[in-house]
Amino acid sequence: MKFNRIHFHNLSEQLENRKVILLIGPRQVGKTTLINDLLTGKEYLFLDGDDPTTRRLLDTPNTMQLKSILGDYKYVFIDEAQRIQNIGITAKIIHDQIPDVRLILSGSSSFELSGLTQEPLTGRKITFHLYPISWKEFEQTIGYVAAEQDLPNRLVYGFYPEIITNVSEQETLLYELTESYLYKDVLALGVIKKQDVIFRLLQLLAFQMGNEVSYNEISRSLQVDVKTVISYIDLLEQAYVIYRLGTFSRNLRKEIKMNKKIYFYDNGVRNALIKNLQPLALRNDIGALWENFLMAERLKFLEYSGTRVNSYFWRTKNQQELDYLEEKDGKLNAYEFKWNPDSKFSIPSSFKETYTADYKLVHRDNFREFIL
Repeated sequence: MKFNRIHFHNLSEQLENRKVILLIGPRQVGKTTLINDLLTGKEYLFLDGDDPTTRRLLDTPNTMQLKSILGDYKYVFIDEAQRIQNIGITAKIIHDQIPDVRLILSGSSSFELSGLTQEPLTGRKITFHLYPISWKEFEQTIGYVAAEQDLPNRLVYGFYPEIITNVSEQETLLYELTESYLYKDVLALGVIKKQDVIFRLLQLLAFQMGNEVSYNEISRSLQVDVKTVISYIDLLEQAYVIYRLGTFSRNLRKEIKMNKKIYFYDNGVRNALIKNLQPLALRNDIGALWENFLMAERLKFLEYSGTRVNSYFWRTKNQQELDYLEEKDGKLNAYEFKWNPDSKFSIPSSFKETYTADYKLVHRDNFREFIL
């Protein structure tokens, strides 16, 4: 099954730009496939950052060496670029000294790739993020009806390309994906002293998905200090396993101001972590799965459409809450997520009295409006 990625068009528009293209995101979401598709029909040089020879040759070469390595190629694609030391300096030299070359770097973790390229490529790069298959890409590939029918499965197994395209092996592949790739970028840094803590931390976060988390409670559960918990969560977020949503607070004394909600980039990864791939009809966490699905799909929509917003959740100490808020150009949009279309939704009185916002209930029957 071949998915037409939305970013194909976005990257195509920038291909002849002088800026270096960075494509970053989780492992196994199709970054290499996308770039190869983008360069189909063009003569290009492919350099694999996993290859020891490539790493040696591209670690701080001078301009003459780079010209010899790149030859007459106009397009150069360096995959797994974060594996190459000083790749930012190398990319800067290519950009500045070999202006005819169009350079594309891909990498699987923002904390490595962005850290290596941030300063050297300031003003010289344009960054794209690629995630697991989006609902729009999924629907456009298999059709509206088939996608609707498969929604319960996708809430359980998620949207990694290999999982979608190998239904008969999806359970085995999902566990393998989670166990083989999930921690690879984090552990490769060598800063994780207790590897078992990462797994136990992820399990705790998986059970609290969509809820506010207390770093102090997690610290006590794991028997590690709070600073370690926070640093590990930072690493997991930068490795595209989880992400945090902050609180919206402007006026009310009783508003929660500091807490964060935790979401996973993919439902399947979360469910594999807690070893629960039961069908949707047998689960007691449908609400959490639905909320995480919507949040992940909204994130993809915002990225692929180039829309910039501030995102929050809102809650008060007396338990009034809204699942999701977006602020754009000073305007607020508030959303509540319910799987059941017949669910009732009442706007929290204190929020309504304090803020001006448009409100929307997102449920099973109207969710496409929110994520497309």
